[in-house]
Amino acid sequence: QQPGEDKWGGWYMYFGTNKVSDRLSIHSEAQFRYYETATNFNQMLLRAGLNYHINPDAIATAGYAFIDTDNSFGETPGEINSKEHRMFEQFILKNKVWEFLFEHRYRLEQRFLDFGDVTETQHRARYRIQMTLPLTDTFFLNFYDELFINLQDELFGQNRLYGAVGVNITENSSMQVGYLRNQFSNAVYDRLQIAVFFNPDLSGLFSKKKS
Repeated sequence: QQPGEDKWGGWYMYFGTNKVSDRLSIHSEAQFRYYETATNFNQMLLRAGLNYHINPDAIATAGYAFIDTDNSFGETPGEINSKEHRMFEQFILKNKVWEFLFEHRYRLEQRFLDFGDVTETQHRARYRIQMTLPLTDTFFLNFYDELFINLQDELFGQNRLYGAVGVNITENSSMQVGYLRNQFSNAVYDRLQIAVFFNPDLSGLFSKKKS
């Protein structure tokens, strides 16, 4: 087994989509990932993007992410975390089949990695299919599968399979608690996920006041 593969890790996440005009919204995101449930730091990810809403079921996004990663399960004295600056472009399509809400996300990433003694530039494509099933006005189920394809070297990057129970807290906020199976070519990791979504409409702050 790979170091830490037999441990339950934890991902704690915030996502925001804030409307600023009829067509534009801002995406914000913060993720804190641990090799164990709440200890042994693995990764911090901060991401922001600008969304263009083509229509209610189609969204194009461009953005930037910063990622700080401890690549080793064990705590090694003097170890250097890797840093990544990432540009991304994505396209989301939504559709509904009976009561099931589907979302298809296509993403390209340009990754600029700094390992301390060497730097690399990598490119990656991702596809995620997500399905949400409302149970009541308050509770819902959410599932997704996401495939990562490297555009250099070995083709397969990873696959993420996820299932969660969600609760709508207010009209523009919700929370999900779920399980993620994160499969790499040489390891499989089990992760508890807790995610908070907060999507207030900020367009009123940017609109001109009527005289």
